Amino acid sequence: MEKSIVVSEVKKVKHPMYGKFVLKTKKYVAHDEKNDCNEGDTVKIMETRPLSKTKCWRLVEIIERAK
Repeated sequence: MEKSIVVSEVKKVKHPMYGKFVLKTKKYVAHDEKNDCNEGDTVKIMETRPLSKTKCWRLVEIIERAK
Protein backbone atom coordinates (compact mmCIF):
# COMPACT_ATOMS: atom_id res chain seq x y z
CA MET A 1 0.00 0.00 0.00
CA GLU A 2 2.79 2.45 -0.84
CA LYS A 3 1.36 5.69 -2.27
CA SER A 4 -2.17 4.54 -1.42
CA ILE A 5 -4.70 5.79 1.10
CA VAL A 6 -8.08 4.46 2.20
CA VAL A 7 -10.71 7.18 2.51
CA SER A 8 -13.94 6.43 4.34
CA GLU A 9 -17.14 8.37 3.81
CA VAL A 10 -19.63 8.25 6.69
CA LYS A 11 -23.30 9.12 6.15
CA LYS A 12 -26.22 9.27 8.55
CA VAL A 13 -29.25 7.63 6.95
CA LYS A 14 -32.70 7.44 8.47
CA HIS A 15 -34.10 3.92 8.65
CA PRO A 16 -37.28 3.79 6.53
CA MET A 17 -39.39 1.80 8.99
CA TYR A 18 -38.03 2.56 12.46
CA GLY A 19 -36.95 6.18 11.95
CA LYS A 20 -33.64 5.66 13.75
CA PHE A 21 -30.52 7.21 12.20
CA VAL A 22 -27.91 4.64 11.12
CA LEU A 23 -24.27 5.28 10.14
CA LYS A 24 -23.35 3.98 6.69
CA THR A 25 -19.67 3.79 5.71
CA LYS A 26 -18.22 3.65 2.18
CA LYS A 27 -14.49 3.10 1.59
CA TYR A 28 -12.44 4.35 -1.36
CA VAL A 29 -8.83 3.43 -2.18
CA ALA A 30 -7.05 6.50 -3.56
CA HIS A 31 -3.60 7.22 -5.03
CA ASP A 32 -1.35 9.55 -2.98
CA GLU A 33 1.67 10.37 -5.17
CA LYS A 34 3.73 12.21 -2.53
CA ASN A 35 2.70 9.83 0.28
CA ASP A 36 2.07 12.74 2.68
CA CYS A 37 -1.36 11.85 4.11
CA ASN A 38 -1.72 10.70 7.68
CA GLU A 39 -4.50 8.92 9.53
CA GLY A 40 -7.36 11.25 10.43
CA ASP A 41 -6.76 13.85 7.70
CA THR A 42 -9.70 15.35 5.83
CA VAL A 43 -9.01 15.04 2.11
CA LYS A 44 -10.55 15.75 -1.27
CA ILE A 45 -10.40 12.95 -3.87
CA MET A 46 -11.21 12.81 -7.56
CA GLU A 47 -12.20 9.91 -9.82
CA THR A 48 -9.57 8.85 -12.36
CA ARG A 49 -8.72 5.96 -14.65
CA PRO A 50 -8.18 2.58 -12.95
CA LEU A 51 -4.69 2.48 -11.43
CA SER A 52 -5.02 -1.03 -10.00
CA LYS A 53 -7.72 -3.57 -9.23
CA THR A 54 -9.32 -1.47 -6.48
CA LYS A 55 -7.76 1.97 -6.96
CA CYS A 56 -9.59 4.37 -9.29
CA TRP A 57 -9.45 7.60 -7.24
CA ARG A 58 -6.62 10.07 -6.65
CA LEU A 59 -5.87 12.63 -3.96
CA VAL A 60 -6.52 16.24 -4.99
CA GLU A 61 -5.71 18.08 -1.76
CA ILE A 62 -5.51 17.75 2.00
CA ILE A 63 -8.21 19.99 3.43
CA GLU A 64 -7.41 19.61 7.14
CA ARG A 65 -4.61 17.85 8.99
CA ALA A 66 -5.34 15.56 11.94
CA LYS A 67 -4.74 17.04 15.37
